[in-house]
Amino acid sequence: MDIVDIINFVFRIYTLMLIVYILMSWIPSSRDTAFGRFLEKFCEPYLGFFRKFIPPLGMIDFSPIIALLVLTFIEQGIYNLLYMLFY
Repeated sequence: MDIVDIINFVFRIYTLMLIVYILMSWIPSSRDTAFGRFLEKFCEPYLGFFRKFIPPLGMIDFSPIIALLVLTFIEQGIYNLLYMLFY
């Protein structure tokens, strides 16, 4: 397994965790489950960083969208850096 594959796997898993955690906010009391608390432990510190700078507009919170975009940019930056270093 190549280092790029490992990094890709880690980013995909974390992105999936974020999406599931975001969707769980639409289901009442789903974040109170053991799985919800597990996801909260990993996702909320990252999402909380963006919530400080991007307040919700009414009932809509745009910070998760920005957080996912930033995560994608970070992933691409790491790919480009690894490509420059190893290929």
